[in-house]
Amino acid sequence: MTTIASIKATEVIVPAKPGSLNSEMVLDKDTAFAKKFMTGESWTEFANQPKWIIEMTLQNGLTGVGETYRSASPDLIEASMEVLVGQDILKLNWRRLPVNDQRIYEAFECAVLDLVGKLLQVPVYQLLGGGYRERVDCMGWTGRRTPEDAAQKAFEAMQRGHKVFKFKCSDEDPVRLWTEEIRRKCGEGIKVLLDPNQRWNDVETTLKLMEGVEPSMMLGLEDPVLHEDIEGFQYLKKHLGVPMYRHISLPYTQDIRDMIAFVRADAVDGYNFNGSAFNSVLLAEVAHLEGKPCWRGSEVDLGISETMGLHIAAASINCTIPSDIFGELVREDDLIVDPIDFQNGAALVPQGDGLGITLDLAAVEKYKTGQYLFVTQ
Repeated sequence: MTTIASIKATEVIVPAKPGSLNSEMVLDKDTAFAKKFMTGESWTEFANQPKWIIEMTLQNGLTGVGETYRSASPDLIEASMEVLVGQDILKLNWRRLPVNDQRIYEAFECAVLDLVGKLLQVPVYQLLGGGYRERVDCMGWTGRRTPEDAAQKAFEAMQRGHKVFKFKCSDEDPVRLWTEEIRRKCGEGIKVLLDPNQRWNDVETTLKLMEGVEPSMMLGLEDPVLHEDIEGFQYLKKHLGVPMYRHISLPYTQDIRDMIAFVRADAVDGYNFNGSAFNSVLLAEVAHLEGKPCWRGSEVDLGISETMGLHIAAASINCTIPSDIFGELVREDDLIVDPIDFQNGAALVPQGDGLGITLDLAAVEKYKTGQYLFVTQ
């Protein structure tokens, strides 16, 4: 009765809320950046890229759910469905599922662990080794803004109880003016995390852009320079006066071993991890042994992936920096019946069996594109 009887995959597009990304007058024309992060012709089109919702059903009738990253391959999804259907879910190696592509792996892992949690009547975080926390602090988040808009967005986040607000930015953005306006409007009530996604390119540009930025306003910088510039990270960590963070995102085809060089070089003050559950917990353990904190990253996801992120954050011993779980600020819908419960800037980790959520079938129907896959025994 624990054999996977069928898997259904439904393609959906859930747009961004109006005004939730960049300021209207701040246009992102970097097509190479957009292509790298699979967002279409511009970065702000990421929410219009399709995702796939996975529904995995056992012979006993139980169903588990998962969510791919954007722009996942339907051919690879279908191939993985064909491999998994007919297998006994309690005999699979949950740490190494027979799914090779990182942009779809988590969707199947999530559905499997959701089912196993339901079978064993425990939350997913318990399957990952147990929980360290029942509340996960979360960041506010937005894209590129005018200084006035940046301050307003940070103020709104502070009112919701967030302690940190994260901005995407390029080398065209006046980040000193952002922080000055934020201090004027918010005082010292919220910290700023700037994430150029490597678009500041080098140490010289980073130092120039950060001139005049008050260090006390900053949680830190995430990936200002190119990932391969480990010496650049080291230099900035030593001389800039604000913490440095490295994002290791396995869905962008990065290798889990990318962290090793940064550990050896003591190049950053902490990490942003996103990827499959067991790999993310492993990365967190390595960071913990290094004496560094981390947070759960995302691709501005829907409710299934964000809930899975909460379970991963709960099971990661050093996940103490506010996490990138904020899709409800950006997306029109989260596709789950009961939204994530945010209280004073923190998300409560669901305590029900499996993920502890229910897929909103009416919302899936509303946002589906008409493309679906189905494999059965």
